[in-house]
Amino acid sequence: MNRINRLKYTGVIAGAGLAVVVFSSGVYANNGSKETQEETEAEIEVYSLDLSEDTSACSLDLEIEPASLEEDSQSEPERDAVLSAGAGDVLDNEESGLKEGAEPDTASSQEEIGLSAGVGSIFEQAGTETGDDAAQARNMEMQEEVQEQTEPEKHWGYTNLGIAHVDNHLNIREEPNESGKLIGKLSKDAACEILGIDDNGWAHIKSGKVEGYCSTEFLYLGDEAVARGHEVASMIAIVNTQTLKVRGEPNTDSIVITLIPQEEELEVVEVMDNGWIKFLLDDEEAYVSGDYVDVEERLEKAVTLTELKYGQGVSDVRVDMVQYAKQFVGNPYVWGGTSLTNGADCSGFTMSIYKKYGVSLPHHAASQAQMGTRIDFGSAQPGDLVFYAKNGSINHVAMYIGNGQVIHASSPKTGIKISTWNYRTPACIRRYLSN
Repeated sequence: MNRINRLKYTGVIAGAGLAVVVFSSGVYANNGSKETQEETEAEIEVYSLDLSEDTSACSLDLEIEPASLEEDSQSEPERDAVLSAGAGDVLDNEESGLKEGAEPDTASSQEEIGLSAGVGSIFEQAGTETGDDAAQARNMEMQEEVQEQTEPEKHWGYTNLGIAHVDNHLNIREEPNESGKLIGKLSKDAACEILGIDDNGWAHIKSGKVEGYCSTEFLYLGDEAVARGHEVASMIAIVNTQTLKVRGEPNTDSIVITLIPQEEELEVVEVMDNGWIKFLLDDEEAYVSGDYVDVEERLEKAVTLTELKYGQGVSDVRVDMVQYAKQFVGNPYVWGGTSLTNGADCSGFTMSIYKKYGVSLPHHAASQAQMGTRIDFGSAQPGDLVFYAKNGSINHVAMYIGNGQVIHASSPKTGIKISTWNYRTPACIRRYLSN
């Protein structure tokens, strides 16, 4: 039997077989609900479209693996649809191959392609609604998992915020008891991460470089800590360029007061509408372009005791002087004042510190700059005084405390604080201690 006759013969058989399947589907539907009948009728309509193809060229001389059609999980109409669609695709491919004079092997290959295309097509049609429902269910599950995995809300970088509720400093100890070794201090309103709280009311905390224990009696916790944080957080501008010009007015036409280095931190007074940043340079208003700073809110952190140690070559007197001066950080700036607790200006602060160590200094920055021994910047030691100028005249003094930092009575807003030694361009450094 030639190929054309064979196709006609097998096409008749295929058509009969498909008709039986469709008919059996209809019979099956009659035994079900109305809804099932309607669904089956819709499928039969699709199948009839497939059967409308020229069955004279139909060949089912194909090896179809039942497993590939997932017969166990499909209804009778679904399997019929697969078979019908596959046969329909084969019809088109077989006819096309014959018209083009394709060899038998080529036609066989086209049959496989046609069957594959038909199966994919019908699966896509039959499973659209089911697939969409499944996808929605998966999306909901994923959303729930994401919500469960979402990190707790952070405040200023802290997950479980604690803030020192003291008038001066809160001691941080190595062990959770009052006999534990002192390893650091939290200044008033400084922040920490609460890592845990024991039954005796001692909190395991981490702040800056310090990790240790302090009593919860002296901490704001939970919502109280967050509320306090909003009250005391400072807005800081961090210089992000190598050298930044400080001007007397918020524009580039204004005179340059001084230069400040990269990573210097400025306590912001106001972010101007034109993008400039207002801050206090000592006790005077100054401005920098907002294009060259990163602005963020910040809470103070703990200070380690080891940060007060400076290594070999520094006398005990100088170390003690720095430790003494640091305890007044946060105290107020008062113009003309000399009190380390109630308020002092820049020269009043250095005068009072040196008075404790037997050195008499005048209450005037320019006059202090005329005393002692001038040294170069690379030779500075803790306790030396660093002077700054405006328009060539000395107008501010700070005390060097090592590690590239100075302590000074900065301004009415910031009070006594610690800054990098070159937060402004230094004019000179003077030494008053012989050891």
